[in-house]
Amino acid sequence: MEQKNNPLHGIKLKEILEHLVTVYGFEKLSQSVNIRCFKYDPSIKSSLSFLRKTPWAREKIEQLYLNSLK
Repeated sequence: MEQKNNPLHGIKLKEILEHLVTVYGFEKLSQSVNIRCFKYDPSIKSSLSFLRKTPWAREKIEQLYLNSLK
């Protein structure tokens, strides 16, 4: 499957999340994407577990990541 036009190709979800936590922190992330794992006892591990199971939340995180690069 070709991925030429996919800007997220080759970037792991963990890398995306770590970048966003570094740039925004969990508090601002929870304001942008209203999910419990960003608000209560946030961690990369718990967030990754949730995002891998929840397509709508993952899409929001991926979009936020792309916006943060602009």
